[in-house]
Amino acid sequence: MSLGLEKLATESSSHYDNLEKMSVRALLEGINNEDKTVPIAVEKSIPQIEALVNQIVPRMKAGGRIFYIGAGTSGRLGVVDASECPPTFGVPFGMVVGIMAGGDKAIRKAVENAEDDVEQAWKDLQEYDINTNDTLIGIAASGRTPYVIGGLKTARENGILTGCVVCNAGSAVAAEAAFPVEAVVGPEFITGSTRMKSGTAQKLVLNMISTSVMIQLGRVKGNKMVDMQLTNLKLVERGVRMVMNELQISHEEASELLHRYGSVRNAVDNYSL
Repeated sequence: MSLGLEKLATESSSHYDNLEKMSVRALLEGINNEDKTVPIAVEKSIPQIEALVNQIVPRMKAGGRIFYIGAGTSGRLGVVDASECPPTFGVPFGMVVGIMAGGDKAIRKAVENAEDDVEQAWKDLQEYDINTNDTLIGIAASGRTPYVIGGLKTARENGILTGCVVCNAGSAVAAEAAFPVEAVVGPEFITGSTRMKSGTAQKLVLNMISTSVMIQLGRVKGNKMVDMQLTNLKLVERGVRMVMNELQISHEEASELLHRYGSVRNAVDNYSL
């Protein structure tokens, strides 16, 4: 029985053929040419992203969280975005959560049939006591992943804000999301390889969602990550330079303040002449 994949933009035939006969330079230029189209597709979805972010922010101000669910590349991108929020913005672990079909072991190795279970996502979310202050965002390039569809459907039935990031128009995933984001990037360089353009588009959209939300929550000052976690020497030095520039003090003074107060924000707020 046909799954109807031939009707999906993400499964349409590549603009290139006989790839195995192409030189390395030609392959790289072809991939790059296709990648150039991704930001344009994402730009078209900005009104959708804006609508979703405007719904997320007040919920997070009330103590809500963001949950990402997905399978394969899409799920891994959600996990990456969630894992980068605490070190970048100084928010608690668990404020943004990435959940993969098949569990954490699927991050490194595919788990057979995990994405085909329509009920498992909601079961996974119950471990976090998801509630109506929270937001659930389903990520699925195809827009057909049963794991994501089922999670979004049940979440909506329970009064939870739902959004999605997909790369086909009019998908089943988008139909279950109150605020869908559709970044339609068209054929992949290798036909159907959605880890490429589709994955890039999803990463860009997730960057936009989480970054704009965190800025709205006051986690950035000016253009600086003033709440970033000082987890390595590079970040400590970046923090020192931020404090130096903000307070117009020496490297030594800034370093002492940063080590005393633990963050750029606290160092600046507690500085006295």
